[in-house]
Order: sequence, then C-alpha cells, then structure tokens
Amino acid sequence: MLKKPSEEFIKDGAQNVTQKDVEKVIIRSEEIQRKFSAKGPLARFIEDGKLLIAIVKDYWAGTYRQIPYGVIASSVFTLIYVLNPFDMVPDVLPLIGQLDDVAVMGACLILFEQDLHKYKDWKVGQG
Repeated sequence: MLKKPSEEFIKDGAQNVTQKDVEKVIIRSEEIQRKFSAKGPLARFIEDGKLLIAIVKDYWAGTYRQIPYGVIASSVFTLIYVLNPFDMVPDVLPLIGQLDDVAVMGACLILFEQDLHKYKDWKVGQG
C-alpha cells in the first residue's frame, strides 16, 4: 500500500536535497511551472507553484535569506516531486497520477505557510 504524502514525507525528502537539486529546479523552472498551468488537479496551485519557484531562485541568488534552509529544501523537494512523472503514482495515469502531486504540494504549503507569507510580503515590497 502506498504511503500518503504528509508533512513528514516532505521533511524526510528535504533532508536528501542537494545543491544539484536546487540547480535543477532553477534550470527547469519553466517546465515545472507548466505542470501547474496544465488543466487538472494542479491547476489550483498555479500561484503557489510560482511562489515556491521564486523563493528558491531568490534564496539561491542571495537576495532573500530570511528563511530557514529547511523551507528551501522542502520547496525544492516538492517541486522536483511535481516535475518527476514517475513518483509514487505515475503521472501517465490520467488525473489519478497527479493526485499525489497535489497531496505533496498541499503538505508543503501547510507546513511552511507562515514562512511563505513572509516571503510573499517581502516580494511585494520589492516591486
């Protein structure tokens, strides 16, 4: 039986995030963003997906460091999970294949909601 993605799943995955994973998210950010803009279950996370990509890019560039690295690692883990078509439930299965992506995304957003709000407020202040 498959383990339901949870906050613990995100934290465990974040522990294995490497510098190469961060670079992968930055390099493939447009491809990741397309996963959110596609029709289907991830469509409701379009803005959240953009926010996670932006926070990783700003952290990597050194422009935003007022956040624990664990939040960045968890964001990277979540974005790579969404990008990977062969995760717990393969994305080739219509609709069902994206439900685990939705669960992982939701768990990440719940886990770091306050940190993401602080970043969003900072980002708005930069504009």
